[in-house]
Amino acid sequence: MEYIFHERQEGSLCAQHCLNALLQGQYFTAVDLAEIARQLDDSERNQMAEGGVDTEEYRKFLEEPSSNMDDSGFFSIQVIQNALSVWGLELVPYKSQNPIAQAAQALPTSQHAYICNFKEHWLSIRKLGNQWFNLNSLLTGPELISDTYLAMLLTQLQQEGYSIFIVVGTLQETDADQILKLMPAVQPIKPKLISDLNKPDKSGGASKATVDQAALQRALDESQHLMQSQDEADLEAAMRLSMEGLSPDEPGPSTSTTKQPDPEELRRKRLAYLDNIEKPSLDKEKPVSEMSEEDQLQAAINMSMSSS
Repeated sequence: MEYIFHERQEGSLCAQHCLNALLQGQYFTAVDLAEIARQLDDSERNQMAEGGVDTEEYRKFLEEPSSNMDDSGFFSIQVIQNALSVWGLELVPYKSQNPIAQAAQALPTSQHAYICNFKEHWLSIRKLGNQWFNLNSLLTGPELISDTYLAMLLTQLQQEGYSIFIVVGTLQETDADQILKLMPAVQPIKPKLISDLNKPDKSGGASKATVDQAALQRALDESQHLMQSQDEADLEAAMRLSMEGLSPDEPGPSTSTTKQPDPEELRRKRLAYLDNIEKPSLDKEKPVSEMSEEDQLQAAINMSMSSS
């Protein structure tokens, strides 16, 4: 539902977010609303001055802070009404005896939009296409609500202390209106409150994203351990084959087909070899008497392997 305009809460600028969501565009800024509030303050001061600038009431009025805005970004209902009047829109209290209010109470879906206020928070509920949406800036995105749930939501907001106003007048048709009339929205997963995004789950554990990250890290650690174990096994096998005189790619001798040399036969071959090398040779090889015991043993093993 990216085609629906929605602003997430920033500071205490919910009045700005509420108006822009209602009008489906970035039409108002905090500066615009502050200027409207300043004009209202000037108008109220002029009215008080008519009774005399030397009166106690006038001096008290000047000492009081503005009732239309404060430093946090809050704006009064008067500011909201003046901002909407530019668009030919007005607000009617939902619980009033106004005929429009009576019709809305009997059938909430007969209207086109609502603005709700509780203390310093403002939110808008608007019909787009043929569907209703809660455009609360405290949510991560627009919330699709059914016709039945609209009445329940308004009742719930009243019970929570909200003041509800009906938006009377013609709202400008938007791209979202046209798209939703052709392709109604489907929302299997409702948006969450922004304040709940980083909270742990009800079981007291970490969020699902944190749990998934931890599981992924464990899997990577186990995989790395297995790879290290396999590398160590391969290295050990290569060293064993090297000591046996084979390369890692060559198959080792089969114990079922390779004939094991007889110790007595090895002894005879060794003696015969020693007898032969004691004789002078054409290459003037080193006599056996000058060979170390280790050299003699290695020579015997070489002879045995060459004769087998």
